Amino acid sequence: MTIPAALDQVGKAVSLLRNGGVISMPTDTLYALTAAADDATAVRRVFEIKGRQQGRPLPLFVSGLESAERIAELNETARRLASQFWPGQLTIVVSKRQTYESEALAGSATVGLRVPDNQIARAVIEALGAPVTGTSANLSGGPDPVTAADVRSQLGDRVDLILDAGPCARGIGSTIVDCSGDEPVILREGAISSERVFAALRD
Repeated sequence: MTIPAALDQVGKAVSLLRNGGVISMPTDTLYALTAAADDATAVRRVFEIKGRQQGRPLPLFVSGLESAERIAELNETARRLASQFWPGQLTIVVSKRQTYESEALAGSATVGLRVPDNQIARAVIEALGAPVTGTSANLSGGPDPVTAADVRSQLGDRVDLILDAGPCARGIGSTIVDCSGDEPVILREGAISSERVFAALRD
């Protein structure tokens, strides 16, 4: 099912997530494939829908720094980048808290976190009150999903709901920086250049 993405549709999306559903919603980069991160069955569906190997962790969306700190250990580097680029197109990899578990992490001791700069996406996350999977809504290795039509063409009716908000603003994946070690490492350069990342840390 595809419906126009509007704030009055957030409740429908959240209800599906709370009941094990998998939805696709727009973000500031690409359309995301989203399930409640604490629902192991729903997270496994995300892996299956994408055709993603089970051992490859999924990034998570959170509503802000406070929610990130509930599930992860943010060091000074991570905090500086979050303050500069959240909400936005930067995924920050940090050590998870020992008390936090999610099928999305595939057993990893780290977690990639992002706060998307999109009103609909943040409204869904905030209303759910918990992190969600933040992977792109495409088949693994497939074209980046910039529109709802891209999601439908690759994933079809395997997704319970697609929130259609037209083309994504950036149309390119987030930049991923690993802050879990002594020095930050760019794992993927996307919407934010590595120069901007390191300039923010120098400043």
